[in-house]
Amino acid sequence: MRYYSTQVWPLTKTDRTEEESRVRKLTYFIAASIDGFIGAPDGEAEFFTRFVDEEFFEFLKAEYPETLPTHGRQALGLDDLENKRFDTVIQGRASYDLALAAKITSPYAHLRQYVASRTIEDAPDPAVEIVADDVVGKVRELKRDEGLDIYLCGGSTLAGALLDEIDELVIKTYPVVLGSGMPMFASGFHITDFTLESVRAFGNGALVRWYGRTRP
Repeated sequence: MRYYSTQVWPLTKTDRTEEESRVRKLTYFIAASIDGFIGAPDGEAEFFTRFVDEEFFEFLKAEYPETLPTHGRQALGLDDLENKRFDTVIQGRASYDLALAAKITSPYAHLRQYVASRTIEDAPDPAVEIVADDVVGKVRELKRDEGLDIYLCGGSTLAGALLDEIDELVIKTYPVVLGSGMPMFASGFHITDFTLESVRAFGNGALVRWYGRTRP
């Protein structure tokens, strides 16, 4: 395990064993409070954005540019940034609804987009594919494709359904306690071991932690 209190970078693709590199990873890249909530009970999480200061934003831009929504990248003149870690995103209905509420039908136009939903019959945008059934099977299919890794954008219910398929956790922990709210995983009691691989601390008190699934 590599652990430091200041800047540490996660393992890269070249650090993985040959066996691991044959299959794309599903990475749950998520913002959370100290007590493990990813939003208010209704899923609202705008209060986290105050921690995305200049230092933190430079980290996101340099290491995870594809996790910035397309409309945000365009507004900041960053739409030409290349995908570094992911070329595919999957999110749940509640997460996608946040984009739809802002009249954005293709929030990650620079990625292949999938939305897990049993209630959306037709995708509101041709760039978005709806996964109505067997989301686990779909993720396993995507893992067998060639390309970069898969970004699990959220939310809580989808993360719970895909817990056994998650290969990596990248948790952006902001220095705030919510007390209650939307948990990181909406699932029953289920012990799943992950190994801490690296940590980076920021001047505003935020941490980013990288965990890999513990393999037998």
